[in-house]
Amino acid sequence: MLTQFEPVKTDSLKEVCVKRFEEMILSGKLSPGQKLPPERELALQLGVSRPVIHKALLDIASKGLVSLKPRIGTIVNDYRKDGSLALLNSLVNYHHGRLESKLLESLLDMRVLFEIENARLAARNRTDAQALEIRQLVREERKTAIADTRRLAELDFEFHLLIAISTANMGYPLLLNSFKQVYTNLTGTFFSRPEEYPVVLGFHRELAASVEVRDEDRAARVMGRLLDHGRTVLTDIFSRKGDG
Repeated sequence: MLTQFEPVKTDSLKEVCVKRFEEMILSGKLSPGQKLPPERELALQLGVSRPVIHKALLDIASKGLVSLKPRIGTIVNDYRKDGSLALLNSLVNYHHGRLESKLLESLLDMRVLFEIENARLAARNRTDAQALEIRQLVREERKTAIADTRRLAELDFEFHLLIAISTANMGYPLLLNSFKQVYTNLTGTFFSRPEEYPVVLGFHRELAASVEVRDEDRAARVMGRLLDHGRTVLTDIFSRKGDG
């Protein structure tokens, strides 16, 4: 018996509105405690019906982003206190605009804790085949045009994913994969400065060599320097955009 598939559908108007609200909150354009305009006004601003707006607000309320208070209106929550797993899913798939500054700092802090350990374990547990795959990827990076920022971001993610796979821990690559959208968004922003790619490539070559010779401490140090450099550059880029 043939499996019956559901028809392919584009995003509904409600889903489009949900994404718009999520973007405004995650980027910091809407702050905790801020009251949203009435549903009728939101409908006019977004060019949709009031029932669509109501359904979208119910959706983001279920994620903990807002509270719908009778006779008061819709209030933006502090998602750190009220957010749910559904909000985490929205966060890791967020790839439009830029993240609110404190949220960005939190993600970068998580990355340091997670990826330095990945580098150490990769040097300890990698197979010969994995060491070869990492070297081959670095060669592919060297051949990629600096102007192709999308491809550079993809290769950068693949490099870090190979490091995670080489740890022999089944959970680490899955965790990294879950953050792919926001990760590649940030990396693409980073590579908007062409002069940074040779710097990153140098770190990747040194890290690949450290993993190959099983030097755990050196691999951890190189990863730490790489992540510190990335944080510095991203912070500068976003601060300049904020001033602009």
